[in-house]
Amino acid sequence: MRYGSMAAFALFALTAIDGGNARAADAGLNFAKRLFAGQVGSEIESYACFARRYDAAHLAKHPRQKVGAMRLLVTAENAPEDHALNYSFRLSVKFRERKAHFESSGDCGHPMTSQVSADNLQLGCSVDCDGGGLSVELANADKSVLVRIDRIGIWNSANPDAEPENLEGGADDRIFRLDRVSLDHCRSLITDSDELAAMPHK
Repeated sequence: MRYGSMAAFALFALTAIDGGNARAADAGLNFAKRLFAGQVGSEIESYACFARRYDAAHLAKHPRQKVGAMRLLVTAENAPEDHALNYSFRLSVKFRERKAHFESSGDCGHPMTSQVSADNLQLGCSVDCDGGGLSVELANADKSVLVRIDRIGIWNSANPDAEPENLEGGADDRIFRLDRVSLDHCRSLITDSDELAAMPHK
C-alpha cells in the first residue's frame, strides 16, 4: 500500500473511531437525561429514586416472590476530571415474611447496550467483595426501571456488622419493576450527612 493510501486509511480509521466514541457519548448523555428526568449536568451529583411496595394481589399471583418492597437510588457524579458520569446505586429490600430491612450498594459501569433490546441501554452494577450485582434498564416511557438480579449481597440495616446475606434471583425474584418516585422516598438510604444536605428536594 502506498504512503498516501496508508495515510488516508489511517485518517478514515481515526474518523470512524472518533465518530463511534461521539455516538457512544451522545447515547450515554441521552440515557442520563432520561434516567434523571433531565436533571443532569447542572449539579455535581444527580439522583433518581425508584420504589415499589407489592400489594396482596401481586403477591398472590407470585407466591414464590420473597421481596415485599424495594427501593433503588441511582446516583451519577459529574467529576470535572472525568469525561463520563460515574454511576453508583443504593438498594433497600424488605422481605414479605421478615421484619428486618436489608440494604446494598455498589458502583455501576457506564451505560451499555442492553442484551434485551439493542435500542435500549442499561447499567451494570456490582457489589464489592464478590457481592454479585444487578442491572438497571429504563421502562414504561422512563417512568419505571427494570431491575434484574441473579445474586446480590445484602446487609441487615439494623446490624451492618453482621455477615451479609444473598438475595438470589429465583423464579419470582429475578426481575423487579420499580416506579419513579420523589427523592424523599430514598433519603434514608444516604448515611453521609454532607451528601444528604446537598441532595436536592425534588
